[in-house]
Amino acid sequence: MTQSFIPPAKPIIGDEERAAVDRVLRSGMIAQGPEVAAFETEFSEHFKLGRACVAVNSGTSGLHLGLLSCGIGAGDEVIVPSFTFAATANSVALTGATPVFADISADDFTLDPASVEASITERTKAIMPVHLYGHPAQMDKLRTIADSHSLLLFEDAAQAHGASLDGTPVGAFGEFAMFSLYPTKNMTSGEGGMVSCSDATIERNVRLYRNQGMLQQYHNEVVGLNNRMTDIHAAIGRVQLTKVDGWTKTRQENAAFLSANLEGVTPPPVADGAVHVYHQYTIRVPEDRDGLAKALKEEYQVGSGMFYPVPNHRLKPFQSPVELPETERAAKECLSLPVHPSLTREDLERIVNAVNTLAKAGA
Repeated sequence: MTQSFIPPAKPIIGDEERAAVDRVLRSGMIAQGPEVAAFETEFSEHFKLGRACVAVNSGTSGLHLGLLSCGIGAGDEVIVPSFTFAATANSVALTGATPVFADISADDFTLDPASVEASITERTKAIMPVHLYGHPAQMDKLRTIADSHSLLLFEDAAQAHGASLDGTPVGAFGEFAMFSLYPTKNMTSGEGGMVSCSDATIERNVRLYRNQGMLQQYHNEVVGLNNRMTDIHAAIGRVQLTKVDGWTKTRQENAAFLSANLEGVTPPPVADGAVHVYHQYTIRVPEDRDGLAKALKEEYQVGSGMFYPVPNHRLKPFQSPVELPETERAAKECLSLPVHPSLTREDLERIVNAVNTLAKAGA
């Protein structure tokens, strides 16, 4: 009997989400409206951010508008990791500023504070870490560096809904933070993003930029974009807010099972004081990562993901001669195993058996 394929990620959409969408369609208010406003309030309250949130049509839009709203533009430099999805650097470049790539720490895949400090120049305006895979970046150290150099601090929290560091939730550290609501994230709105804003000026700016530069219809104050979220998407997100805590708990339990039973690979560590929400469960495979991934799929029907095999500083738009040894090592070694809430105990046991068998055999 052929085993069913275990996907590396799996969006969860239930009857409640479908009913919410139908409710909006029946209302006739389909574009940005009361569902979006309610979602913004509920998102902030749910994750205990203590600040206003603004919904947009994607995570990338959230980063772009957050940067614009904080005054980032031509001539500025923003320090970012290279080991992340290209949207982080793209959003900086879209403002006219320059992304400057710093290295990551070997133990948590997030920005290395020492590398950040070494990357600061007279043009540096801000630091934007990524809470990669659902693990919080070293925000306490990065805040100290930012303050000592009079820099702004932002957060790419695309993968980190509910993560925290020393009791402070991700999304409450920086001048702004962005959460992605893409289908494979820990919660979704179908597509979308949420921007948490540290003060009323940034919040107002994000609201202006997302809506063609206007708060009052036909009274445009700045050159803006159409980055609005629809009520359809917000309705999905509101339902998912009621489920995300349970899913996060399951992700953490799945991760604990994998860490306790995997052999021959390096499981993801968790820093002291950090709450990891396991958007990805990312192991290190010192030798032949690609061979292991191929064998997992072909021999055991276990999916996996390589996030990210080509660092941003080597992508065509950003070619940079900077040397980032930990970034390069992670790009060659990292492999993300399924950890999503849909996994059964049988799935988890099959993943463990597959990895351990292949690791022992040298893939």
